[in-house]
Amino acid sequence: MATIPQVARVLQTVLGPVAERAARATGFVRRASKLTGARFVQTLVFGWLAQPQARLSQLAQTAATLGVAITPQGLDERFGAASADCLREVLEAAVQVVLAADPAAVPILHRFTQVAVQDCTTIALPAALAAAWPGCGGGTPAAGAAALKLGVRLDLACGQLQGPYVEAGRADDRAALAASPPLPPGALRLGDLGFFRLDELAAQDARGVYWLSRWQPGTALFTPDGQRHELLPLLAEAATPTVDLAVRLGVRQRVPARLLAVRVPQEVADQRRRRLRSAARDKGRAVSAGRLALCAWTVFLTNAPPAQLALREALVLARARWQIELLFKLWKGHLRVDEWRSGNPWRILTEVYAKLLAAIVQHWLVLAGCWHHPDRSLVKAAQAIQAHALHLAAALDAHPRLCQALRVVMRCLAAAGRLNRRKSAPSTVQLLLALEAEALA
Repeated sequence: MATIPQVARVLQTVLGPVAERAARATGFVRRASKLTGARFVQTLVFGWLAQPQARLSQLAQTAATLGVAITPQGLDERFGAASADCLREVLEAAVQVVLAADPAAVPILHRFTQVAVQDCTTIALPAALAAAWPGCGGGTPAAGAAALKLGVRLDLACGQLQGPYVEAGRADDRAALAASPPLPPGALRLGDLGFFRLDELAAQDARGVYWLSRWQPGTALFTPDGQRHELLPLLAEAATPTVDLAVRLGVRQRVPARLLAVRVPQEVADQRRRRLRSAARDKGRAVSAGRLALCAWTVFLTNAPPAQLALREALVLARARWQIELLFKLWKGHLRVDEWRSGNPWRILTEVYAKLLAAIVQHWLVLAGCWHHPDRSLVKAAQAIQAHALHLAAALDAHPRLCQALRVVMRCLAAAGRLNRRKSAPSTVQLLLALEAEALA
């Protein structure tokens, strides 16, 4: 469990000696100065944690909280390639820290050593940074020229965060998570189709790692007797609205799996078809009859045996993959990691790294304060942390004071509130908890 003393030590280490070494290694600090490397990093991280749209004058006030007198202009002069390199090194060090909470009280998550959701998100950057961080391009020469891709893996049970790993915007999703450690045997991986590779799924199966994924169109499908089938005719043969079949995937790999499918209500199928047709019109393309027919089904693949993961449980757990999208939404909507108030590309890059560091610090505090509550509200937790960010900054140098400040934050997180229960559209955590209630009924 992430304890208050443990979080205090990590904050002091990463934002203290680690930041100071990074400042000297990157050339950001070359001689003695009132604004040390550590104080610069702390000013940006806590300043933007407290106010994600903080101006230079507000950051100068954060520096004053830390005991450094500097003008907004003096602070502005410190932004450059070296400041970006410094913050990136500190970010990379923070990513290596392993903190976890007591497992959330959701019984189905306890069946696995981890329930890992992983995905990537992109931050567009100014075209001037294209040489350092090339993007995928866009409709104009400048659009999409530069971008960062962030790879993240999150354990839904104990909250352990791996990432954000930073890659160029044009990198493959798998490259963005290449630095993440392998999942342990008994873990369950929930990944988007960007991570659907039959060779990788076969390797995970061999290591005892379970996976649950949406159906990838075009995947070769075989029954255990070696007969090849097309998906739609196979589903059409089903006499029930649900399908749970043993299959093999891939012409060469023949990965053992279960095909899980459920027929959706007509209004859901019609809505999916409208979205498909609209997206196709925007790209000047036509939608195949097969894709339109498949809209009547929700289809997943898994290698978890029925005793480990029943069909209904798999369908509910698959929804939990969106928790990582909510994390990205929190970073972008609350911490504004993809927004800035400058035209200086190096200041922008420095700000992005600093805000990603702030996101990690925020997550550490959530782990210690409220992750074990299954109905926690990350937005409400983030608001509570924001209100106390400068309090933490002021206490950073003294371990006992920092622990006391963290206790205040933990009490606020406990009182920050929970997700509201919804009757018409239950949240994912409500559905996960309902599975246990159904099993006991």
